[in-house]
Amino acid sequence: MLRKLSELLLLTPLLLIAPILGVWLAGNPVADYLQFPPQPVVKTSPCFSWPIFWMLVLMEVPIYILTGKALRCYQRQGRLLFPWPPWGWLSLIWIMSAWYLAWKQPGWAGPLLKHTFFLLWLGYIGVVNALCVRYRGWSLVTHHTRYLLGLFPLSAFFWWYFEYLNRFVHNWYYLGTSGLSPWSYFWQASLPFSTVLPAVASTIVFLYAFFAPTTSAKAARTTCTEGLTIRRGPLQTFTLSNPRKWAWSGLFLGSISLVGVGLWPQWFFPFLWGAPLILFVSIQALLGEPTYFRHLKPGRWDVIVVTMVAGLICGFFWEMWNFWSDPKWIYSVPWVGRFKLFEMPLLGYAGYLPFGLECAVVAEWWGRKSQSLFE
Repeated sequence: MLRKLSELLLLTPLLLIAPILGVWLAGNPVADYLQFPPQPVVKTSPCFSWPIFWMLVLMEVPIYILTGKALRCYQRQGRLLFPWPPWGWLSLIWIMSAWYLAWKQPGWAGPLLKHTFFLLWLGYIGVVNALCVRYRGWSLVTHHTRYLLGLFPLSAFFWWYFEYLNRFVHNWYYLGTSGLSPWSYFWQASLPFSTVLPAVASTIVFLYAFFAPTTSAKAARTTCTEGLTIRRGPLQTFTLSNPRKWAWSGLFLGSISLVGVGLWPQWFFPFLWGAPLILFVSIQALLGEPTYFRHLKPGRWDVIVVTMVAGLICGFFWEMWNFWSDPKWIYSVPWVGRFKLFEMPLLGYAGYLPFGLECAVVAEWWGRKSQSLFE
């Protein structure tokens, strides 16, 4: 616990101070970025740019292709060995009811309408964990309840970091939250924020349950999360010759990127998603802690692939349920704001790939002593 606290104490000042430094260097008033609740800012983003759009397409397409190729290295062998749990049916009813409330906004629902996103994701977490039980006979809900419950407050804390960083880029803003007091805004926002890590972690476990080989119900009862079955031999192993040197480089790169977020937000906004991951992993390496990427040493690229796919799956549901909800969020992304799927520009979905990694890093860090999603 002390080691975890020290990692947070090192990470938090970097995330908070670096973008403020960028704002100060740009000559902008710092106080404007520290209001709470944040005032909805409809920022005029730079106009759409075809050159930048195609440049990003050329960067993103290979990532999707490599992810698809990595998935084809594995074969689905999960089998339906267990009955659907009774609470799984309740979760399905719950999610359909919350979906109706979120999109139809019936007047009789009253105060519940402010919390439909939280209710939707509670249902999602229940359904996904029921699917895990269906395939493997275990789930985070049934076998690691305390770990899963601990992810909820951690998740709220985790996502408030990104809300803070968004103050400098204004890539999204919320509708339907005006007039809330600071305390009301904090609690109304923290509830849906608390479901992010449990949802992504549950999706990761489900993907492993779906792909991992299971030969019998008896084996499934005693087997925790396994790697995917490799069809064409082990994937390429990956090691760094001087990890501390790379960690210091990552610490420098992540910090400079966040300074850029405050200084030139229209160019550095993508680093909002990558810089926290780089900083956190670098701090772990410098403190001598095993990092999430240790799984690459024996060639466990499935750890990367599955978590990225889990982030993308959750991202799709986040955007779909947000589309006709109230409150909801709207995007204002520089240069590439056209061609949307729901409210999100198509190119923006690539951000869910590193975000899935980010969630997995934090989820595994939280359960390092008691639960690992991958070992």
